Order: sequence, then structure tokens, then C-alpha cells
Amino acid sequence: MEAKATVTVTAPAESRRPCAAPVTVPDRAISEAETTALWGRDRGALRICEQRRRAAIDAIDAAGGDP
Repeated sequence: MEAKATVTVTAPAESRRPCAAPVTVPDRAISEAETTALWGRDRGALRICEQRRRAAIDAIDAAGGDP
């Protein structure tokens, strides 16, 4: 019987940070500039969150583990 090696996989610390919540839209009419700025913040936060998530998966895959 062949012994199996144990692999310990640690996800990058950044990947453990929660994703940012969407920005709070004011309860009033907002300008096109405000809309664009708020949308841009949300899009940027989504991209950063995906980079952290991808780094965690890549670390697990590189170690031969399962997420």
C-alpha cells in the first residue's frame, strides 16, 4: 500500500478579505457625473475582488488541492 502525501494549501491573505459592498446611491436625483463616479467605484471594487479570488484559486491549484 502506497502512502499518500498530505498537502497543506494556504490561500493568499488578500483573498480572505471580503469584497466591498456596492456604493450607496443617494436618495435624491444624481447627476450623470455622480452616476459615472459611483459606477466606476463599483466596477473597480469588483475587479479587485476578482483578482483576490483568482489568486486564491491559483494558489490552491498550484498546490494540487481542491478549493
